[in-house]
Amino acid sequence: MNVTTEQLVAGISEWMACESPSHDAAALWRMAELIRTCAAESGLRVNVTPVRATPQAPELPLLSATNRAPGDTRPGLLILGHMDTVHPIGTLSANPVRIEGDKLYGPGGYDMKAGVYMALAALSALAQPGSTPLPVDMLVVPDEEVGSHASRASIEAYARNARYCLVAEPARANGGRCVTARKGTGNVHLQVQGVASHAGLAHEKGRSAVREMAHQVLALEAMTDYSRGITVSVGTIEGGTTSNTVPAFCKCHVDFRFSDMVSADEIVQKMNALRPVGEDVQLSVDVEVNRPPMVRDEKVVALLNRVQASAHAAGFDLEEAPPTGGASDANFTSALGVPSLDALGADGDGAHTWHEHIIISTLAKRTRFWHHLLANLD
Repeated sequence: MNVTTEQLVAGISEWMACESPSHDAAALWRMAELIRTCAAESGLRVNVTPVRATPQAPELPLLSATNRAPGDTRPGLLILGHMDTVHPIGTLSANPVRIEGDKLYGPGGYDMKAGVYMALAALSALAQPGSTPLPVDMLVVPDEEVGSHASRASIEAYARNARYCLVAEPARANGGRCVTARKGTGNVHLQVQGVASHAGLAHEKGRSAVREMAHQVLALEAMTDYSRGITVSVGTIEGGTTSNTVPAFCKCHVDFRFSDMVSADEIVQKMNALRPVGEDVQLSVDVEVNRPPMVRDEKVVALLNRVQASAHAAGFDLEEAPPTGGASDANFTSALGVPSLDALGADGDGAHTWHEHIIISTLAKRTRFWHHLLANLD
């Protein structure tokens, strides 16, 4: 393929200039239109369809592009990416798109607009049906950064007709390594209802929701077991009204991670078994397993060998990163038994920060890598 570094920088910069935070539906529709235009110009069949996390939630754009011939239903190759970023509208004013040396800075470029752009550029050069051994479907979702609640059903539907899945999340920093295993993720919301009372005049009549939550926080954090890859982290806590009132209400949000579903089931059971420690307080526990783990097995290793051969053909060595605690949409495809590789996108660093950047000198060879892989994987 003939795409140049300058063309890649220009295209990725245009995409970064279109801010698209997860919670801004209008911004996401603008971003989807940019991607749709790029894909349609190459001759790919493109669709943008609305999806919702709940019936009350706003419609978000889910984009699909394919080089399948009409009527071709063979299991193919699924490329996954996301258009949403963690950066709010207005970030560009303080953190503009810019080049400094060999680094291209800008919000959401490394995670993961550059990865989507490179994969789409490669697929666009292979847009004609039959130009790849397997039909290729590309799915770009609008809500990966917030759990893919609106997109999960579509991801799983595409995965059920996929032989392999390749995910264009950013390559691991300091070497551009890919990911073969990720922990699963879950969330817990706890609420405690106590009894309010004057902290000075009638302290004994109060039942502190904050005190009760302190017991629950210690119980939750004690479920962490590093030897088994289990972590439980109370991320936010909120309660009380004023310092001279025994607090009647407290809530907290908790993140937990696990390496296998046996551990997940165990942790969920422990969390659901939590009971109040103090008297006359009520405790509610809402546990959700958001993403199952992405598992490294012999099929993944075989796919890794094929992918590494394409990287070598493109002029670089693709190494494997250790299992990571971060999750992605590859967790969903892996759980369905589809051999999945992740972090095949841009080489850079600083995801979710203002120093997020892409290594410019790697863009052309990583795009050639995608082209070689799509043209040869069967």
